[in-house]
Amino acid sequence: MTLPATPAQTPSASVAGLWKPVLIRATVALLFGAVTIFWASPSVHVLAWAVGLYLLVTAVAVWMSRALPVAVPVVMALGGVGALVTQSDEGVALAAMLALLVLGLLEFAHGLRKRDVLARDWLISGVISVGTAVALPFFTSLGAHALLGVAGGGAILSGVLWVLSGLTLRHDARTGAGGSAQAAAPGASPEAVN
Repeated sequence: MTLPATPAQTPSASVAGLWKPVLIRATVALLFGAVTIFWASPSVHVLAWAVGLYLLVTAVAVWMSRALPVAVPVVMALGGVGALVTQSDEGVALAAMLALLVLGLLEFAHGLRKRDVLARDWLISGVISVGTAVALPFFTSLGAHALLGVAGGGAILSGVLWVLSGLTLRHDARTGAGGSAQAAAPGASPEAVN
């Protein structure tokens, strides 16, 4: 194993803890996507509950990551509550559209501005969220099944992206911690460390 040449190349504590909220977000997105695939004929109530809970739990995961402004999880949570309260195709589509649009635009902007380990992932996730938000109004007249399909498709794409990101972050955090422990071990020969 080769140790990083400088301390700047080791994962920071904030990056090391980022994998948990990223994997929570991925899991929520993939579970929501699975519901949208396997529920054959959902009612408007299933649509409202599925989208509302998806937005609420995603808001919690985004808040836990502390990477985006606090307004993002607040808007996501309000979108989730809006979907649960309206219990209509139009209301759920509007609530989800606004929440995903805010999430996507700010993720995309964050990916452009920041040069952190998730910059490319923020860009891709932002495009997926904005694309899903823009597509939702066109499917409102087709009912709950179509709306779940559009929202679920975007959720599956972002879920796969965030699974890969979370597992990579987890691996990098473990590698960094293991490498530091080996380097600090008294009596370790250079051959054993490399």
